[in-house]
Amino acid sequence: MESAVTMPACDDQGYLLDPADWSEDLARVLARQESIELGEQHWLAIRYMREYFAEHQVIPDVRFVTRHLAASIGGSRNLVFELFPYGYVKQACKIAGMRKPRSWSTG
Repeated sequence: MESAVTMPACDDQGYLLDPADWSEDLARVLARQESIELGEQHWLAIRYMREYFAEHQVIPDVRFVTRHLAASIGGSRNLVFELFPYGYVKQACKIAGMRKPRSWSTG
């Protein structure tokens, strides 16, 4: 069980204003708000997104996350959307602590 988590500054839709404020405990809180119980497949996606962001300073396109999951565990091409049923931007990006993309055609 995570310790008490202080909610960092977010925009009006719940996305972090500063991705550096993210933690795994915060991800669990954000996931609960989205009615998602995080399992190992979720964590594979989230940790990949965080690593990609740390390296490139941009949010990875959903195609990169899909490829990472396929290479790591297999599964369907739609696994990201099975894990995050309301969309990559709405749920995966939010839970992974990304800022909301200004314009995005996926999720």
